[in-house]
Amino acid sequence: MSLRSRVRHRYVFSFLRARAARLADAPASAGRPLLRFAEPAPRPPARVFAFLGGRAAARAVPLPPQAPAPDVPPRPLRPAPAEPAPPAPEPDAAGAPVTAPAQSELRLEQPVAEPVPIPVEAPEAIEPAPPPVDWLARMRDGLARTREKLQESFSALFQGGAIDEDVLEELETVLLTADVGLAVTEAIVGRIRERAGGGDDLRALLRDELLQLLRPCEQPLELVREGEGPFVILVVGVNGVGKTTTIGKLARRFRDEGRSVLLAAGDTFRAAAVEQLQVWGERNGVPVVAQQTGADSAAVIFDAIESARARNIDVVIADTAGRLHNKDNLMDELAKVARVIGKADASAPHEVLLVLDAGTGQNALAQADTFRQAVQVSGIAMTKLDGTARGGILFAVAGQLQIPIRFIGIGEQAADLRPFEAEPFVDALLG
Repeated sequence: MSLRSRVRHRYVFSFLRARAARLADAPASAGRPLLRFAEPAPRPPARVFAFLGGRAAARAVPLPPQAPAPDVPPRPLRPAPAEPAPPAPEPDAAGAPVTAPAQSELRLEQPVAEPVPIPVEAPEAIEPAPPPVDWLARMRDGLARTREKLQESFSALFQGGAIDEDVLEELETVLLTADVGLAVTEAIVGRIRERAGGGDDLRALLRDELLQLLRPCEQPLELVREGEGPFVILVVGVNGVGKTTTIGKLARRFRDEGRSVLLAAGDTFRAAAVEQLQVWGERNGVPVVAQQTGADSAAVIFDAIESARARNIDVVIADTAGRLHNKDNLMDELAKVARVIGKADASAPHEVLLVLDAGTGQNALAQADTFRQAVQVSGIAMTKLDGTARGGILFAVAGQLQIPIRFIGIGEQAADLRPFEAEPFVDALLG
């Protein structure tokens, strides 16, 4: 045998002998026979294959016989505990057996838990609603500037002395300063001069003359519908007098009286005028008929009247673009709006409300006269009396124009636009 053959056999035999010894030493597992199969021998190193020529082989070594595993019977399942049988019914006194109640009639008596009282917290004290504000006190606060200015001058006049020419001359100066107007001031002072006597009170005489001047203009607005259409109010005025704000306050007032109101956004010229009126409509819960900026104002108001008639709405308040009273073309456009409204309703507009700013002074007279010629103004709303010390313009309007004064505004709240009353107004001015 050659050297190569002897090396090959020696290596194979030593490997098989070691494998058999390792299998014989492995213990049996859990009473079951150890079944092993001869596994292929691991590949020898590459240098051995190179030496043997790659022809090494491994033989399978039979495993020694193992004892068979004993048969273990399966563990029986534990039976469920049987429910105890109900006791047999005992016979009654007559000897008849008592029938046991049905299963559905059996009820387990469980102790009923007593209700636990839930502590109830005492309700928090509700703050009482604030008392209504006295209208006379509110008017005095709104007219504070004019009253303070008048009282500075009246303090010396109302001392109880004799009413002479010096006193009357001083009174004339005070009335002119308060924007009562020259013509109206001369009329008031002239009547006081005629009535003054030795022991007359100047304060009482002045109060009486002012009331006589204002009472003919104390005519509240009456919403009397003619026919089946709505009552149409056309609101006019120059720029910045508060037309849109006055419309919003009027809508709130009429709604609180239980009337249905519709607003017409006829001011299609001023930027954001339509949006401002829509905000007032949302705040007061009233509908608004509007179109885009630049639309025909007369067409918008005409559509609003037709819509109000179809929806059986009580009042339509129409806004208009502010215009200067000294521009004839603008006043002609306003007259056209009034004519178009008359086509929708022959009796409309039922009220042409001119809004005047008390701070404009004597210029308000020129505005009222021009608007009255264009659209036949039937009522005046004097606004911003709380922001000026010249509240006497109301006497000038009443004395020279004799136009009914429907409303006065003495604040920014909706309730601050009130129907005009002559006596509270004069008392608030004189203090």
